[in-house]
Amino acid sequence: MDKSVLVVSAHAADFVWRAGGAIALYAKRGYRVRILCLSFGERGESQGLWKKPGMTIEQVKKERQRESERAAGLLGAEVRFFDAGDYPLRPTDDLIHVMVEEFRAMQPSFVLTHSFEDPYNADHIEANQLTLRARIYAQAQGYPAAGKALGAPPVFLFEPHQPEQCHFNPEVLLDITPVMETKHKAMESMVAQEHLWEYYTDLAKRRGTQAVRNSDRKDIKFAEAYQRVYPEVTEELL
Repeated sequence: MDKSVLVVSAHAADFVWRAGGAIALYAKRGYRVRILCLSFGERGESQGLWKKPGMTIEQVKKERQRESERAAGLLGAEVRFFDAGDYPLRPTDDLIHVMVEEFRAMQPSFVLTHSFEDPYNADHIEANQLTLRARIYAQAQGYPAAGKALGAPPVFLFEPHQPEQCHFNPEVLLDITPVMETKHKAMESMVAQEHLWEYYTDLAKRRGTQAVRNSDRKDIKFAEAYQRVYPEVTEELL
């Protein structure tokens, strides 16, 4: 199947917690799923590793990369690491250019990334803006990057850790019941953030309950929430 999904993750584990179900679901459907990890989350999202005596930043990076690669493999996706740093994640022209090349090479059916707001983590906001800028530049015929100019793939924002503080309102509830076991195994790969395993399992249950309420589909047990960036274009309202 000549279809693909592009996921932009600020840190090594973000895609697992927030979009692991969507990744596994579409990989299972035959889509090529490619994850762009802008950083390893080595400074701000590796507390469990920094508690170990003698830990160095290079050791943390290697461990987070190993965890992230294992999780991506379980989900059925490929992953590329940019090592752009975290706390802070700073965009550069070179980083944006490479992301444009990724967009043009992949020609994704849709894109997943972070929400517009997150008062707890500025890196997530940077990842959001980098993704949208790269998409826009990739659409421009005159942008000097290899490959065909991008069309207009929809962009979906995955749920942040503190949705209320990020003004995140679920607009799409994706049924991930068939792949929840796979997502859970992927989450268990992220040992440096073990404290989040239960949180995101419970969140998937809550979103599953909401999905049932909004569809009357009693078979849904787990779901992930997303927001759309651009309007849906359709000929029917269903």
